[in-house]
Amino acid sequence: MKTSFPFVFALIAASPLVAQPAGPALSLSNGPALRTPDGVSLDDCLAIAAANHPALAAAQAGVAAAREAVGEARAPFYPQVDLSASYHRWQRRAFLPSGLVIPGRGVPEIIGPLDDWSGGLFSRVTLFDFGERQAGLEAAQARQAGAEAEATARQADVRFGVHAAFYTLAAAQDLQTVARQNLERTEAHQRLAEARAESGAVPQADVLRTQAEVASARLQLITADSRVRTAAGRLNTAIGRSADTPLAIARGGTTPPPPDQAELDGAVARALAARPEMTSAEKRTEAARAAVSATRAARAPKLRADGAFGLRDTGFLPETHEWQAGLSVDFPLFDAGSRARRFARSKAELAREEAALEQQALEIRDQVWAASSELERAWASIAANETAVRASDESLRVVRERYGAGAAVLTDLLDTQTALARAEASLAEARWGYLVARASFDRAVGARWR
Repeated sequence: MKTSFPFVFALIAASPLVAQPAGPALSLSNGPALRTPDGVSLDDCLAIAAANHPALAAAQAGVAAAREAVGEARAPFYPQVDLSASYHRWQRRAFLPSGLVIPGRGVPEIIGPLDDWSGGLFSRVTLFDFGERQAGLEAAQARQAGAEAEATARQADVRFGVHAAFYTLAAAQDLQTVARQNLERTEAHQRLAEARAESGAVPQADVLRTQAEVASARLQLITADSRVRTAAGRLNTAIGRSADTPLAIARGGTTPPPPDQAELDGAVARALAARPEMTSAEKRTEAARAAVSATRAARAPKLRADGAFGLRDTGFLPETHEWQAGLSVDFPLFDAGSRARRFARSKAELAREEAALEQQALEIRDQVWAASSELERAWASIAANETAVRASDESLRVVRERYGAGAAVLTDLLDTQTALARAEASLAEARWGYLVARASFDRAVGARWR
């Protein structure tokens, strides 16, 4: 899975959440693993994800493959040594040039059958290749650094995904509590309407209206329960476990401080310097540039040295020594344009990587801009929703007293109750939303996770 930051960022926009201070990673197995009586903490979830998430395993495998590619690119700097052994039994017809006679000896028409046993060592090494091997090694090293940066980015994505899913579940639980409280208030209003209807103070229609409101409140609670189960499944998935694994979370910590203006002002510069995506794009560009140098050098002559030593004879243990040593120069003359096209392709790939680097910088600037704007908005919404909750709660108290005294109609009571439930839900979302906005901002600027 490629846990792309834009995707998780879109998830945040839809359902608020974020990061509270995280302690040192814990080594936990993939299972229910409740560390406290209340459930798993955010730190526990991060530790489980670090041990089990397949995206992290895939990223580490990519780093290992890139590391082996570096060793492969370094191998041509050393001599190549081969050991060979062979056995052949052969028979051939002898041909001599016309008019050639060997004095005193007849010329046999058939030579053999003979046994041919041989064995020996052969070595070859490239002495000079106009920098082709060095360019190939530099390209492989750049790809390894890029793979390591991509692995770091995947780790940041997974950690952010865990924060997002954890706080989505926490927000869903708060909304579940709000729905339950709203149902309790609605049932209390139904009892009040029934008592007043029995005394003849209000018509039976008030009772029927409260019954409908109770049914609606129960439906809202059922919906909230379903959202909690869905959010729990998504958190399990985010930490690399099956969605149906039993899960309870232990919430704690304090709300992070408000955004600092100095922190927001320098966010873009920090992001461009710290984001692993930028490092990965830069290393891919370096690798493409080295590949251009390698393909250019492939069109130049190559100087090689080779040597061989072995034994050969007609017996199982050959005794005749054979050896050779020498130098060779390979100069490509005609290859139907293969090298020229490879060189042109490498230059086009370099241009593509350079454009991708510029595009990555633009995307990071956009992500930081959006994250900083959301962080400021989320902080401001907390105070606004707290004010709304206090006002709605006081308004409901007043209207309830007036309805009990016959000075207000049921519609006023129910409307005020609905306004309070809406304000409580908005406050819960705003509090968790600020946390997720803080986490998304930290991810956007490439900050180390607390």
